[in-house]
Amino acid sequence: MSSPRPERHAASEERSARPAVPRVLVIDDEEMMRTMLGRELPRLGFTVTAAACGEEGVALAAAEDFAVAIVDILMPGLDGIETLKRLRQESPGTEVVLLTGHGTIEGAVEGMRAGAFDYLTKPCRLADLSAVLRRAAEHRALTRENAALRSIIAGRGAAMEVIAESPAMAALFRRVELVAGAGAPVMIQGESGTGKEVVARALHRLSPRAQKPFVVINCSAIPDTLFESELFGHQRGAFTGANERRLGLMEAADGGVVFLDEIAEMSGGVQAKMLRALESGEIRRVGENRSIQVDVRVIAATNRDLQSDVGAGRFREDLYYRLNAVELRVPPLRERSADVEPLVRHFLRALPIRERRVSDFSPDALAALCAYAWPGNVRELRNCVESILILAPGPRVELSDLPATVRCATKPGGGGAVEEGPLRPLDDVAAEYVRFVLQRCGGNKSQAARLLGIDPKTISRYLRR
Repeated sequence: MSSPRPERHAASEERSARPAVPRVLVIDDEEMMRTMLGRELPRLGFTVTAAACGEEGVALAAAEDFAVAIVDILMPGLDGIETLKRLRQESPGTEVVLLTGHGTIEGAVEGMRAGAFDYLTKPCRLADLSAVLRRAAEHRALTRENAALRSIIAGRGAAMEVIAESPAMAALFRRVELVAGAGAPVMIQGESGTGKEVVARALHRLSPRAQKPFVVINCSAIPDTLFESELFGHQRGAFTGANERRLGLMEAADGGVVFLDEIAEMSGGVQAKMLRALESGEIRRVGENRSIQVDVRVIAATNRDLQSDVGAGRFREDLYYRLNAVELRVPPLRERSADVEPLVRHFLRALPIRERRVSDFSPDALAALCAYAWPGNVRELRNCVESILILAPGPRVELSDLPATVRCATKPGGGGAVEEGPLRPLDDVAAEYVRFVLQRCGGNKSQAARLLGIDPKTISRYLRR
């Protein structure tokens, strides 16, 4: 029996389900036209701001966010074409619809070449103008979603379907199904490589926001000096190199989900700004005084003990409790060995290996793979299987085809018992695996380095050791 959904979540989902009212900027030197559009367009579902000249319109667009600008071509001072060009610089996300008289069609064609969305000749029917404005607003929304998709840092494994047969993962995904429909923030805890992003994507797919963007922000990969700009965007001229206004990842994800991976790597200053954004639902671009309302669900992930970081003063306590409304723990692969075999068979089918020769794994090979502890979790398993599929000499992978580190996890025919003997330094085990891969590559260091994901010089260093 599911628990009743809190009213604030239901209200949030209702708000996100309602279509946004497009904001329209009217730039026309004729007061009668500005007055008429300012009166009629709101009745058709738009909000309107008016400017009496090109210079005023460009200044408004630089300071505020408009879906569409209606620009008259014939204006004193900055004419419609120059205004269009300036708008493309100051507010590249705003679509422009030109209004032209019969004698200025050539100007409208020039405007289309300069990036206008469409043009209409005066006098035009309100129904025609409304239809063009709606198409322009829809085009702008699609452009924003595409910008969000380009911003996604999508790992290869994250795009894969969930492969899990263990009781631990079954229990986790029962919780995912319960949590997905709510709008509350979620904190996903788990070691590196366990599949935290896979869980986050499952939450998104099962939620009412499934058709909206899923934007991944790797907090450990963005330099601290650029983090605020990446997250919230910036105005043109806000700092050196800011040549145009840029959409931040939070704004690009409006209506959807922001996945903050490795949240513990976020600096104290950025933590304070993130807390304010979560509490108010507003963000402010770097270099801008006006706040923008955004509707995003935040899913955070970490491989660290954030409670310890809070106690040590490395992570804000108020942000921790804001993000940790619901906590999900992804168990490491060593705690769910029942998932190893289905994962191996999935990788066997799914990995894009050219001239694939392997069709199966022997029972001994599967037993060794299941017995190994996989300190790098699913990511390490995937990389290992990929290496095996490339290097295996025959159609079936045998125990002897596995890396020595995996073979040593079991005695042949031993049913998964751990082999007795002294523990070995990690460098010795790594050097043995490097030699194994190098032998399978016929001594080709460059090929071995690509498979191992290391520099060829590192292989030489291991061989000397």
